[in-house]
Amino acid sequence: MNQDSDSSDQTAGQDPLLLLKALQLLWTKKEMEKLKEEIRRGFEGLQDPLAGLLDMLEGSGDWKGKGHSLGYYITTELQLWIKEHPAAQQSGIKLKKLQARVLGILAQCPANLLDPLISIYQLHAADRNYLLGHVSHLYHEGDYKEAAILSIKLKLQPDQDVEKMCTPLLLQDKVNLVEDYVEEYPELQSELLHILDTWCEPHFNIKDITRQYQGLSRYKPEKFNRKTLSKLVFRLLERFNVDPALCPNVINQRHLRTLKYLFYKRFVEKTMTQENWADHVQSTVGENRWLQGHLIQLLTSYCDLSTAARWAQRCNLPKEMLPCRVADELQKLQIQERVEEATKADSYDESKKKDYYQLPIPRANIHFLQTWEETLQCWEKVLQPAQVVGIDMEWRPSFGMVGKPRVSLLQIALKDEVFLLDLPRLLQQAEVDGEKEKLPQFIQMLYSDASITKLGYGMSGDLSNLAATWSALKGTDKKAQGVVDLLTVDKRLQKRSIDRQKGGREVDVLSLEQSNEGRGVKQPEKGLSLLVQYVLGKPLDKTEQLSNWEKRPLREEQILYAAADAYCLLEIYEKLCKDPESFGLSSDLTESLVGKESIKPKAKKQLNKQEALSPSGQQCQGSRTETLRRPAPISPKEFSVVCDNMLQGLGRYLRCLGVDVRMLENGDDHRKAAEIARQEGRVILTSGLPYQTLQSQVAEGRCFSVNSSEKAKEQALQVLKHFNVQVSLSDIFSRCQLCA
Repeated sequence: MNQDSDSSDQTAGQDPLLLLKALQLLWTKKEMEKLKEEIRRGFEGLQDPLAGLLDMLEGSGDWKGKGHSLGYYITTELQLWIKEHPAAQQSGIKLKKLQARVLGILAQCPANLLDPLISIYQLHAADRNYLLGHVSHLYHEGDYKEAAILSIKLKLQPDQDVEKMCTPLLLQDKVNLVEDYVEEYPELQSELLHILDTWCEPHFNIKDITRQYQGLSRYKPEKFNRKTLSKLVFRLLERFNVDPALCPNVINQRHLRTLKYLFYKRFVEKTMTQENWADHVQSTVGENRWLQGHLIQLLTSYCDLSTAARWAQRCNLPKEMLPCRVADELQKLQIQERVEEATKADSYDESKKKDYYQLPIPRANIHFLQTWEETLQCWEKVLQPAQVVGIDMEWRPSFGMVGKPRVSLLQIALKDEVFLLDLPRLLQQAEVDGEKEKLPQFIQMLYSDASITKLGYGMSGDLSNLAATWSALKGTDKKAQGVVDLLTVDKRLQKRSIDRQKGGREVDVLSLEQSNEGRGVKQPEKGLSLLVQYVLGKPLDKTEQLSNWEKRPLREEQILYAAADAYCLLEIYEKLCKDPESFGLSSDLTESLVGKESIKPKAKKQLNKQEALSPSGQQCQGSRTETLRRPAPISPKEFSVVCDNMLQGLGRYLRCLGVDVRMLENGDDHRKAAEIARQEGRVILTSGLPYQTLQSQVAEGRCFSVNSSEKAKEQALQVLKHFNVQVSLSDIFSRCQLCA
């Protein structure tokens, strides 16, 4: 700089506003290096740099915008300069005056300025009552967001009313800010969840809360309802790992929906046995009088008075809780009679053998293993080179409750026998004996041995649940070799059947709907059962699918079902390998399906400048069209999906086009979609935050996020285009619009 420039700089350095003008000139010219030098030189010349910064921020408005403004550069440079010049720090009354000034502008600050200003002016050490008073002032002025953010930054939450601070944020749909507010304080998390649960009481009127905040900006009362609150509570319970017992109202409502679902499965679909259904009903209602009362009401609607009275007797309900007719019926019953074995109407029927797939091995060759010593025989027989093994897993249905399902039974099938590993008991024994590594080591050796062919159906989802059950098994999917997921084969066979139909053949084997006498609503075979029917001639009997797999001892029907689920994989594979051409598959079936790499596809490479993520979370193609390939065209009959509950309009629209659609009900948890997708080989359609959770629970490409702001028609076009589904006139309204 010349002498005149140095002189003007020195003059500017004596006055913060003159310094600001000089800095604004450099900022306009984008001379960033000179700008930083000038900032530091200017602070050297100011008598009170901390007061000078506030003068500049108060005298300029360009620091209020988003991004790195001039105010941001000045503030962060001062923060660094102060570390190098600690003598410039203030204390006492002078610091308190500066703190009062900076509090006046913090509410207007962008997020990136808050931390530097709090640090420079030592607000964490300021008088706590004074800070609380300032936040209270912001709150009463209607600056609820700003009050919450400042409270978080200054860690004032323990001295504030959680309900008071969070309610207006929830009304404005600022749930993320509410979560941040309680993030570091377990006691506040519990308090917030308790408050939300009280708002979900049956007789609580949400309007009593919403009418107090009618003047809010961006007010979204339609999102502040019992359904939304219930979903929020379950998400927070899982995120913060809080005991669900803290939220009895929400839990009771979820259990009531489970009860209604069980009644539908048992008495409408008729796809659950009496024993299976009774196990789930008993575990659902437990000792809860409110649920027991609803159970009796449902029984009087679906069953006879005698059945309702027997359940009232089992629950030991007082007569004043019972409908008069049920109370009268109860008097006729023998009080001493045990109810558990009262009816065997739906016990295993030998006549079903002619309709369903049956195990070709004797019952004596099915081994239920509960100790490590028993599993050694399994280890020695399974870990043999060139072995072919069928693997399946069972877990108790979650019915949308909190947490991932924990595997209760691991089935391993060989040619001549089946091993059923009781994981809960083996886990318990490993904890007691201090030998936690043995069983995980066996499972990891099995999956990582490329010489052993492992057969499964939806194996990626099974391994995800296995890792959630036993942390030592995390990463097993990444090391897996020699695996065959028959879900992939199923998709190939479905495509072949559709191609045959297009070629003029009359029979589309994989879309035949089976109607079994006595099973109630007409239910098509799905997933593995449909594949077994196509390849082996008979479907699986799935009446034990929704069993309580945690209850011991297992019933005989459960043992046979579990063994069949794993063994049928061996027979399917053997038949396909023996004559793949007859099923429309390539002759090199074994080589093409047995992978030597992880069953989980490699992560996508880092996006280059010509590739980006769309708002739906899917990768969009840039100018380099060769980077992504469109899937082969398919028809709606080949395309099966499960729609998350916020996309029911999309689901109905796709069903009109002939797509096989299942939709979650309003009260269902998002994770139920992953469970359905894994069991039935469906693609998940979801939107927003649930996409991140659901995509990790299914194979790559099996979860798609649509734009929730678009109408159902536009969403449907987006889905059809992504999966290359070709709709013809014959497809439209080809599917029943009432069936799920």
